[in-house]
Amino acid sequence: MNTIKINKKSTQIVAHRGLSGIETENTNAAFVAAGNRSYYGIETDIHRTADGAFVVCHDDDLRRVAGVNVPVESTSLAELQNIVLFDKDGTKNRTDLRVSVLENYIAICKKYGKHCVLELKSDFTDEEIAKIMEIIQNLDYTEHVTFISFIYSNLVKIRKIAPSQSMQFLFSKFEDGLLEKLIADKMDVDVYYKALTKEIIDLLHENGLVINCWTVDVKEHAERLCEWGVDYITSNILE
Repeated sequence: MNTIKINKKSTQIVAHRGLSGIETENTNAAFVAAGNRSYYGIETDIHRTADGAFVVCHDDDLRRVAGVNVPVESTSLAELQNIVLFDKDGTKNRTDLRVSVLENYIAICKKYGKHCVLELKSDFTDEEIAKIMEIIQNLDYTEHVTFISFIYSNLVKIRKIAPSQSMQFLFSKFEDGLLEKLIADKMDVDVYYKALTKEIIDLLHENGLVINCWTVDVKEHAERLCEWGVDYITSNILE
């Protein structure tokens, strides 16, 4: 199995949850697979655990990725990492497929020179946001991280600590007043790709916003977005 190559023009491609079309999503294996390819960036998701760690996982529980109903935020890191995740073929024969942590993700991106696109899944407190920033700063990689979130207040908290930090607000459709709010708060966008048109892309660019879009896995759709001039495409399998 390999990635699907596209004519991306000047658009940069971000590996969604690592190279999740080939390796189990949000695992170290998926991050390394993306690191060894031409991707500009690697996207992932973090939650807090019951004991205050920051783990890499998209869902609130492990049912989809491991077949067990274990809630992430009320479970300790040690308990979560004791669970083997499904491989892409549905087996659990690979003991390396475990829940990863923020530190592993940042370190792998740094090793391979990839930009981090880090989704804040939990509604984090000011103290937790400060701890996340401290972890990344200690790894000397803050300038290579873009924070994304559906929770606008997470990004506002980041802005208070790091006024110039790269950030993108996640949303699935444009609503009245959103553009003005994004401009005022100096937020870029990460939007569901079907909500984009050439006219919207031009409008966002005219107002100085960077455009990422999710999650594009069809070659023809991606190449049309590249023609329209989006800055980033997030994909499970396109390269």
